[in-house]
Amino acid sequence: MIELTIADNVAEVVMNAPDKLNSLDPQAIAELDAAYREAESAGVRALLLRGEGRAFCAGRDISEVDPQDDDVLGYLGGLVTPLLERMSSFPAPTFAVAHGACLGVGLGLLIATDVVYVADTAKIGSPFANLGATLDSGGHALFFERLGAHKTLDLIYTGRLMSGSEAVASGLFSQVFPADEVTDATRAAARKASTGATRAFLESKELVHALRDERLGLWQSMADENRAQAALCDTDDYREGFAAFQQKRSPAFTGRA
Repeated sequence: MIELTIADNVAEVVMNAPDKLNSLDPQAIAELDAAYREAESAGVRALLLRGEGRAFCAGRDISEVDPQDDDVLGYLGGLVTPLLERMSSFPAPTFAVAHGACLGVGLGLLIATDVVYVADTAKIGSPFANLGATLDSGGHALFFERLGAHKTLDLIYTGRLMSGSEAVASGLFSQVFPADEVTDATRAAARKASTGATRAFLESKELVHALRDERLGLWQSMADENRAQAALCDTDDYREGFAAFQQKRSPAFTGRA
């Protein structure tokens, strides 16, 4: 189900089970984890995640789950959370193409990605009202942080799904594109990032994650920025960036420390 290609320092991870809207069973979770491990070992400088067919990912594959003996904690806590943590800490900029259904674990995959470009026709929300289940994979944190308590609970109680355009307008994700343009736009962004100053990008990623996870204030974040900038002074890309600016040319970053 999970396919990985690597070219020109960019990894493309594809969920290819369109017949079931790329919903994820334990085997697919393991394959996704393995794809990210392989891409990391290859030293790529950007990664793109997308799904084939009508949907990005409709969430957990429950087609053969018996609710009488469902090990939901084993699935979510034992498989999904470790995967999302690996994705979030991937040592290069990551991008995702969100189209069609982006629900449950599928929403979690987007939350764990650095930059998400969304098709205007995407469907994002909490579809669990009719299942007797609750939103998972980080959805509560994302919705509460960006939408506030009232709109979060409105989406959960009603099961209403936001369009891609509404999701971006609400601040959930980065940019919205027509459905037939979003993949090309995301690939272009990933290619551009793959030629950038990778170490500097990773410093920014860590700074943003610290703000998100540790709720740092302005002055602590500023002190962390200062330390990150000082560490970058010793990198080839830092020296190349300054030289290119002074010589009025485009920089040729290598991504090396």
